[in-house]
Amino acid sequence: MRYLSTRDKTKRMTAAGAIAEGLSNDGGLYVPVVLTSLAGNAIETLRAMSYQQRAVYIMGSYLDDFSAAEITAFADRAYSEKGFDHPEIAPVHTLSAGTHFLELWHGPTCAFKDMALQMLPHLLTASLEKTGEKREACILVATSGDTGKAALEGFCDVNRTKILVFYPKDGVSDIQRLQMTTQTGGNVAVCAVEGNFDDAQTGVKRIFSDRALGEELSANGYMLSSANSINWGRLLPQIVYYVSAYCDLINADKIAPGQKINVCVPTGNFGNILAAYYAKLMGLPIDKLICASNENNVLTEFIRTGVYDRNRDFFTTLSPSMDILVSSNLERLLFEMSGKDDRLVASYMKKLAEQGSYVINRDIHAKISATFWAGFCDDEKTKLVIEAAYQKYHYLLDPHTAVAFDVLNHYRHDTGDDTATIVVSTASPYKFCDSVLSALGHKTEAKGLALIEELRILTGIKPPAPLVRLSDKFERFTSCARKEQMADVVRSFLKE
Repeated sequence: MRYLSTRDKTKRMTAAGAIAEGLSNDGGLYVPVVLTSLAGNAIETLRAMSYQQRAVYIMGSYLDDFSAAEITAFADRAYSEKGFDHPEIAPVHTLSAGTHFLELWHGPTCAFKDMALQMLPHLLTASLEKTGEKREACILVATSGDTGKAALEGFCDVNRTKILVFYPKDGVSDIQRLQMTTQTGGNVAVCAVEGNFDDAQTGVKRIFSDRALGEELSANGYMLSSANSINWGRLLPQIVYYVSAYCDLINADKIAPGQKINVCVPTGNFGNILAAYYAKLMGLPIDKLICASNENNVLTEFIRTGVYDRNRDFFTTLSPSMDILVSSNLERLLFEMSGKDDRLVASYMKKLAEQGSYVINRDIHAKISATFWAGFCDDEKTKLVIEAAYQKYHYLLDPHTAVAFDVLNHYRHDTGDDTATIVVSTASPYKFCDSVLSALGHKTEAKGLALIEELRILTGIKPPAPLVRLSDKFERFTSCARKEQMADVVRSFLKE
């Protein structure tokens, strides 16, 4: 399997090369030349498998320079009972007839990013060996909350890697911040950035494109790589859980084999919903992909109008992992929808960088509209949805999942479509205790970790063990930098 850049499809790369490099040096994202197929009896075969086996089956077709034994070992280590508190790894919870929540937060950091970031370190270190890379990998991560901790956990003390995470200073929850700043490991570091997530993400992208800095780091024995979903090795494992959820719904007699479903995803950087789109292209019977945004509704506007415009007010919301105005993975969708027109995609990305906006042509917009539907939910409604789900079903939603549930309800009301739907549940509600408690009408003066116990007492729902254990840890990382200083933070980190 070969991979090409969304901005220059003449550039070809092996799977190992694409994973090791992370981001193409032309600024583009790597995508497979062709997508493999789930045709024939693939779903029937996958139904009988464990989650780990499904991961090997699906990922193996994209990793032809890895052996089946290697991928099997990676999957067994990534999705072990030690790391995940549920035997199904990514269980499906049926809330009501036709509405099923895919719970992706049973891993070590209690968020969906674990599903990929427990796998990526194995893929990356093996890729370094396969490509003959002698330098040590410096993993740079910009996070809006969950990616940072999941990446830190996944790469903690992994051989031949160092990882530095940047997060917006006032743009994550207390629990998310503590998860990152208390991280153990000799190869990790965390730094807050003044500004929002887009400031952090832009700073990281600027570092990747700084050739002089790259040469400087290379001379000192380091190469830059990414654990964000711009890396194909991060995106590929996310395809697995959509296929797995479909198999589980058949096995539970919730849907019939071949029956079409919809998928509703809360998303900011567009990676999670893009993985569902790839699953659809591979043959998974997905009809509509419902894109759910919070008040930073740049994606909703784009899908509805064909205009992408980041020149707007930025809102800090109750769902911070979606507080994003530049959705990096949208570039991969444009590449596919344009018929792999790399020059057109490059022109859109150039306009975004220089003007902050671009307008896609009518044909591409028509194709997107045929597959995607979009809506958004503000903070006030998010709280109402959390309360309603708890009162009616005794089921706790985190603010991101609540956004998706609300958008799904609006979709059904507006279209009359009652197709069975998977709602992607992206984080444990205990990562956002203050917001959930407030939504449930509980007033408190408690802060930080004390809120975990208050939510447990109020609901009787057991909190995840990794969050409870935070009380035994101390904060290691308290530094903060302006985005202009991020390159110097990298230099300092690599000299330690």
